[in-house]
Amino acid sequence: MDLSPKHLIRYKDIALLLIKYGGSSLSTDPQLRAMVHPEDQDGGEEVGENKGTDLASDLERLGPAFVKIGQLLSTRADLLPPRILEPLCRLQDHVEPIPFEEVKQRIEEELGVRISKAFDQFDEKPTASASLGQVHRALLRDGREVAVKVQRPHIRKRIFEDLDSFESISAFLDEHTDFGRKYQTARIVEQFRSRLVGELDYTREADNLVELKHNLRDFDRLRVPDVIRDYTTSRVLTMEFLAGTKVTALSGAVLTDLRGETLAEQLFRAYLKQILIDGFFHADPHPGNLLLTPGREIAIMDLGMTGRVQARMRDHLMHLLAGISEGNGVQVAEAAMNIGISPSEGLDRNAFISRVEDIVGAAKSRRLEDINMGFIVMAVTKACADAGIGIPGEISLIGKTLMNLDSVGAALSPHFNPHEAIRRNLAELGNARMRDTLTSANFLGILTEVKDFVTQLPGRMNRILDLVSDNKLRVKVDSIDEKTLMVGLQKVANRITMGLILAAFIVGSSMLARIETTFRLFGYPGLAMVFFLVAAAGGILLLAQIYFKDR
Repeated sequence: MDLSPKHLIRYKDIALLLIKYGGSSLSTDPQLRAMVHPEDQDGGEEVGENKGTDLASDLERLGPAFVKIGQLLSTRADLLPPRILEPLCRLQDHVEPIPFEEVKQRIEEELGVRISKAFDQFDEKPTASASLGQVHRALLRDGREVAVKVQRPHIRKRIFEDLDSFESISAFLDEHTDFGRKYQTARIVEQFRSRLVGELDYTREADNLVELKHNLRDFDRLRVPDVIRDYTTSRVLTMEFLAGTKVTALSGAVLTDLRGETLAEQLFRAYLKQILIDGFFHADPHPGNLLLTPGREIAIMDLGMTGRVQARMRDHLMHLLAGISEGNGVQVAEAAMNIGISPSEGLDRNAFISRVEDIVGAAKSRRLEDINMGFIVMAVTKACADAGIGIPGEISLIGKTLMNLDSVGAALSPHFNPHEAIRRNLAELGNARMRDTLTSANFLGILTEVKDFVTQLPGRMNRILDLVSDNKLRVKVDSIDEKTLMVGLQKVANRITMGLILAAFIVGSSMLARIETTFRLFGYPGLAMVFFLVAAAGGILLLAQIYFKDR
C-alpha cells in the first residue's frame, strides 16, 4: 500500500466514509458491518432514513472520482440496500466553474487555433459545470450554434491519483478480509477505472453520440445532438447546441400542454429498443441529462456513461423483463440463471427460484403505478449475488437505467405507468428482435453449416459402419473403477473378519478367566490373560492401520 502523503489524504477520506456509513444502514454484508460498526450488531433500529442522500452529498463534496464511484456503486444491488441505491442513482456533480482564461487556453491548445478564429462568438459563462468538465455556448463561423464541452485542466492527474488510492485499498481488502474476497473489490475498482478512463476521452463520447443518433433516427420526439468532428478532440467535444429545460423543472402550464404521457411512452420505448434490440444504451438518463426542448422534444445529453449488451444476453434479458411484467417468478429465475454464471460448488435451484418468486410476487401484489421495473431488476440481481450466481455488470446498469427512467416518466406525466409501458412494448420489441436475428446473413450462416453437415455426413457414416463391420468400434465410458471398488470391498471384508477374530479372543478369554489354573499372570489365570493381551495388541494394530492408511 502506497503511504505517500497524497494517498494518505485519500485513505483518510475513504476511512471516514466507512466509519460514517459502513454500518448496517449502508452495507448488506454482515462481515463489513461488524468490522466497521460493531455497535450495529445489537439488532437496533436503522439510524436515519436519509443516509443515502447524505452519502451522495459527501461523495459530491469529495470530488469527481468519488462521484463516479458512487454512480458505479448505484449499480451494485448486491452490495447496497435499496434506499441507498436510489439517491446514488440520481447522483450528480456540481462544482464551481473554472476561469474562462483556462478554458480558452485549453481550447486553443487542443484545436491548434485561436478561439476567435474557430468561433464567431463564444459565451464566457458556462451553461453547465461538472467535476470533469464544463459546457459553453458558442457560434461557429458558418452560423451553427454549438455547445463546447471542455475538460478541466489537471483533472486527469487527480483522477488517476484517486484511482491509485482506490486500487491500493481494494487490494488490501481482497487480501485481508472475507468481504474483499467475496465481492472481489479489486475487480470492481478495475471496472470503475475502465469506465472512468472512457469518460475522460471525449472522442469516445462523440462516437457514442453518433451511434445513438443513428439508432434513434425513427423516434420523432427524441433528439441527440450532432457532433462537430473538426472541433472535437480527446479533451474538447463540440456538438450541436440543444436548448431545453430539465424535465423535473417543468411548470404546471407546460405539463398541461405537453401531452407528456405520449412523450414518456416514446422515451421508454426508445430505451427498451436500445437495450433489447441495439445492444447499446445510454446508461445515465437522470433528469439533468434529459431536457425538454422548445419544440416539445426530449434531448438526450451526456453520453459518457453507456452500456453494451451481447446478443445472447439480450434474448435472456427479454425473457427476464417479460417474466417480471407478467409476474412469472419461475421465468425470471430461469432467465437470471441463463444470464449469470452458476457457483462452482453448485446452486440450490429450488431455494433461488423460491426467492425470486417472492420478489416478483411482492411486486405483483402492488398497484401497477407503484411497480418500479428497475427496482425489481436490482432485487433479482441481489438474489443472484446471495445465491452465488455471477451476474454481468450490465444487468445492474440496466436496472439503474430503468430506475432513473421511472422518475423521468413520473415528471413528464403523473398518470404515466412505466410498468405498463414496458409491458406494452415488450411484445413489439420481441418481434423486432426476431426479425433482427432472422437476417439474410444469419440464414446464409445457417445454410452453410447445414451444407457442411450434409456433405460430411455420408463419409462419417461410412467410417463408423466400417469400424462396426471390422469389430473395431470402441466406446469409452467413464464409470466406477471396478478394481478400486474391489480393493475397497476386500479391505472392508478383512477388517470385519479381523474384528470378529478379536471379539472371539475377548469372549474366549472371559470364559477362561473363570477356570482356576496354577499358571497365572498379573494375578489372573494365565491362558485368559494371554488371549486378552493378543486381543489388545490386535486391536491397537487395527486402529493404527485404519488411522495411518485410510485417511
